[in-house]
Amino acid sequence: MTYEAAIIRGWEELAGLSDKDRHEAHFMGDTYEIDLARKSASSVSCNTPAKDHLTIILLHYLIGSFKEGYAPGGEWVSFKDIEGGEFYYPAYRESVIKPLLRKYGQKPEALLEALGRFKGKKIAEGDIGMELETFPGLYVKVILWKGDDEFGPEATMLYDRNITRIFTMEDVVVFSRFITHNL
Repeated sequence: MTYEAAIIRGWEELAGLSDKDRHEAHFMGDTYEIDLARKSASSVSCNTPAKDHLTIILLHYLIGSFKEGYAPGGEWVSFKDIEGGEFYYPAYRESVIKPLLRKYGQKPEALLEALGRFKGKKIAEGDIGMELETFPGLYVKVILWKGDDEFGPEATMLYDRNITRIFTMEDVVVFSRFITHNL
C-alpha cells in the first residue's frame, strides 16, 4: 500500500472511531496535533506538518489505541520474534540497525546523549543500553555492543510483544526507522 492510500485509509478509520475532531499524540519528545476535519498532523512545537510516514504512524497509534488500547505485557522481543519479523528483517536491518551502527558503532556511549532530548533511562544491557519512551507507555530498548578484534559492533532494538496490538509489521519498521533517525 502506498503512503497516500495508507493515509487516506487511516483518516477514514480514525474518523469512524472518534467523536472528536482533534487529538494530541506525544511521540519522541514532541506533541503532534491530529486534526480530523482538516486531515492534518502537525508538530505543535515547530508548527510544521508531519511527513507522510510519520502521519501514518501517528494515525495508526491513535487507531490502535482506540481499538485495542495499549498496555505493555512485559515481554521484550526482538524484531525477528514479532510475527512476520523474519520476512521483513533484511529491510529492517538495512534501515534501522545499520544506521545505528554507523552512528554509534565506534562510540556507543554517545547513544546516551539522546537521554537529554528524549524521555528514557540507561539500562544495564549490552555494553550500552537505554529504554526510550516513544509514545506514552510504549517503550523501546536500544542496545549496543562494542566491537573487538574478532567481531564488529552490533545493535538491536527490543519491543514489548504487545506492540502488534497497535502497529502492523510495516509500521514497526517505519516507527523504528524514525527512532533511529532521531537518536
